[in-house]
Amino acid sequence: MEEFGTGAGLAALGFWLFIGLAVVAGAWDSVRKREAQHETLRRIVESGQTVDELLADRLLSNTTESKSLARDLRVGGLVLGCIAPGLTVMGWIMSRTLEPELFEILLAVSILILFISAGLMLAASMVSRQAKQSSQQQHG
Repeated sequence: MEEFGTGAGLAALGFWLFIGLAVVAGAWDSVRKREAQHETLRRIVESGQTVDELLADRLLSNTTESKSLARDLRVGGLVLGCIAPGLTVMGWIMSRTLEPELFEILLAVSILILFISAGLMLAASMVSRQAKQSSQQQHG
């Protein structure tokens, strides 16, 4: 196989910077949404309107965020679950024309991606179950 140069290192650095920025942007968005919910509740109280328990729970609850999080985790798990077989096929095709060991390498990568996919699906079911229990405790 060929030696990887500085271009490959810069590409890897760029990839991880992109991943880091995506994580930070997601956290920032979540914080901003939470601040907006608190600001809405504060303005309602300052305007002299009464805030019933149902409205406060709806503004401050995490059930919609949990449902969205569970959906996002499922989508991520499904996408990765579909990518894994594609990597295996790509490794098989590349091993026939380039290097025979590429198949084993990409097979190992696709197995890793399948485990990540299964973890995301498990996390989605846990978040969904937790949101359901929280919703039942609030209403029951």
